[in-house]
Parts: sequence; structure tokens; C-alpha cells
Amino acid sequence: MSAPDRQSDAQVTAGAPPDRYARVLPALVERFRASGVVGVVVVGAEELGRVERFYGDEAQDRVAAALVAALEEVWGDRRDAGDMLVRADEGRDEMALFLFRGKDEADFYGEGIATLVADIRVHLAKQGSRIFYPYTRVAPPVQVGWTLALRNPVVADRRQLRAAWQDARHDAELVGQLEARVRKLSFQQVLLREDVTMLFEPIVNLSTRDVIGYEALARGPAGSEVQSPGAFFQRAEEAGLLFEADSLCRRRALDGAHGLAPGIKLFLNCLPSAIRDPQFRGAEFQHLLERLRLRPTDVVFEISERESIGNFAMFREARDHFASLGLGIALDDTGVGYSSLEAVIELAPDFIKVDQVLVRSIDTDPPRQELLRSLNAVAAKLGARVIAEGIETREELSTLQALGVPFGQGYLLGRAAPLRRDL
Repeated sequence: MSAPDRQSDAQVTAGAPPDRYARVLPALVERFRASGVVGVVVVGAEELGRVERFYGDEAQDRVAAALVAALEEVWGDRRDAGDMLVRADEGRDEMALFLFRGKDEADFYGEGIATLVADIRVHLAKQGSRIFYPYTRVAPPVQVGWTLALRNPVVADRRQLRAAWQDARHDAELVGQLEARVRKLSFQQVLLREDVTMLFEPIVNLSTRDVIGYEALARGPAGSEVQSPGAFFQRAEEAGLLFEADSLCRRRALDGAHGLAPGIKLFLNCLPSAIRDPQFRGAEFQHLLERLRLRPTDVVFEISERESIGNFAMFREARDHFASLGLGIALDDTGVGYSSLEAVIELAPDFIKVDQVLVRSIDTDPPRQELLRSLNAVAAKLGARVIAEGIETREELSTLQALGVPFGQGYLLGRAAPLRRDL
């Protein structure tokens, strides 16, 4: 077995991180000269860079390894001894399959590669959540493109291989742009039809088990790719329609809570930019609440820590504006970001919603207990009240009660459902 063949065997070990392009370029050149033709399939995942920025290079390597394993699940049975999976040099979050068969296998270089690429796209779309777990809540798009290069003996092989990679990348980008346009047009139709369902999850006093409010949760069209709230708002952000989607969900949530019993609070998820929405300002918003028989003091706007943490000034402006109307403010997703305590102290919300990642298995995790105990103490000094999200077991509930957490929500306390009119 030649040195390049041995290197190829190392390359395709299941889940192993592929070598960088510069390192294996001599082997690629040798195979290109021998075959006279190469098929190149590029897989690009910009989300790898975001994972590295937020979670470090080890996390990025884990996601890259999961991506490699998913590729090999499709590529494996069609792999030839000469094929190579290569990771781009530093600075690009992509990898490429170099497929060498020889000019006598014209069918493979046409229909064969096209079928392989189609299968890879489908498989990665299905496995995206698993590949990027736990670093993203919704699977990000992964672009796949391909090209074919016939060797020109008067042009440097290195130049031809580099050009082939660029051509496959361009194909992936074009396909990605077309798919993004289709997704945007489809999502625009969802917004135009206002095809959003609102469910309401109870928020409970952990001491008395009385319901003190409901969080309004959006669901996209049933059975669609955007049914889940995470997918819905990711699609909205991708399409540049985040403000429009946010506004629609707020309006539908208020409509769904029409006539909510006095004293029961309605928690509305919103972006800090909601302050710019004319429908949620001044007299017009007050008239809307009157029409729906809702009191301003019973409406709480939830703003995500992840959206406010980089712009405290805008959050404070939103908080002060809504407070002037009598509304409450909740800081959502607390515990997910790196600056949770800073955000709590800086923004002084009325409610602090602790993300489920901090609540999960808290009964067996002393560090989580200490963190939540400290957060609860800080909240008390600020006049805020803590709401623990994602409570699923009686053990978690008992621990939260022992820690003095006043409110909570989760499957154990009640699932999200349409709001009953007799409340």
C-alpha cells in the first residue's frame, strides 16, 4: 500500500477529524495526476465558527467530528480507496470530499455525485440538531455544493484543485441562496396568513401551587418546519423578518388572552425593539388593552438576556417605557449567558426567569443550587422575583422550594395549552 493510500485510510476513520488541506495537498495532487479527473463536494457550516467563538475550539472540534460522522454515514458505502475528506485551512468553516475514480467512470462523475450530494443534503438536514447539540437549540443550515474538474496538464495541479474547491463552494453558496429565498417566501406567507397558534403555559406559586400567570408561547403551522418556536424565530431572523414575527406573536398572544381574570399575569416574549412598534406605545397600546379587558399591571414583557446583554441602554429604555404604562418586565433565559448576574444587577427587572439549563437536575447538583441561591438573594435585594423554568420532576420542585424560589413553570406544573375562557 502506498503512502497516500495509508493516509486515506487514516482520513476516513469514523468520526476522526480530517486533516487540513495544506497538509494533504501533496497526496491530492498525486491522485489528481493519476486519475485525470476529480469530483469535489464542499460542505460549509458557518455555525462552526460561532460555536468556537462562544464555547471554544474543543467544542468546535466536537461539532466538526459529529459532522464528519454524519457525512460518513452517507458517503461510507460509496467511498473508494482513493477518496479523501479534507478540512479547510484555518479561517474557513468548511470541509470537502475529493472523489477520485478515473475518466472511465463517467456515470459516477455525473449522476453518481449528484445523487450523493442530494443524499448528503437530506441527511444533514435531518441530523442537524444532533450534530450541533448542545450548542444550538435549532439546527443551523449547512450548505453543500459540488463540481467536477478535468485535469489540464499545462496548469499547475495545485491551482486546479484550489479552483475546484472554490467552484464547489460557489455552487454551495448559490444553492444556499436559492433555498434561503424559498424559505423566506414561504415564511412571508406564514406571516401574511397570521398562521401562528398561541399556547399558554402556567406559572405557579411554588408554595401554594396557585397559578399566578401564563407565558404565551408561539407555534408555527402544524407539521411545518417552523412549528417549534425555536425554528420559527430562527427562520424569521434568517429572512430578516424578526421584528414582524415578534410583533405578530405579541398581537396573537394578547388576542388569545382576551378577558384574562384580573390578577393573573400574562407574560409576553418580545424583542427589545418592541419599544419601536407603534402598536405597543402610548395611548394606542392602552386602548388595545382596554379592548381586550386586560390591565397593564397584569402584562409582563419578557426580554431575553441574550438579546439585551449587549445593549443595556436599549433594554433600560424599553423597561422604563413599559413601566410608564404600568407593565412589568422579565429578564428571560437567565443563566444561559456568561454575564447573568451583571445583567440582573444592571437591568433590575421585575421578574428573573431562570433558564431550564440551570434548573435541570438541580436536586443532584450542589453548584447549581449555590448559583440559584445567590441569584435568588440578589433578586430579593433588587425587589425582583425569580421564576424557575423547565421544572419536570418532584425532586427539582422540592429543591427549588427549599432554596426559596417563589415561582416556577414546567411540565410538572402544567403544560402549555389554549387558554380557557373561564379563567
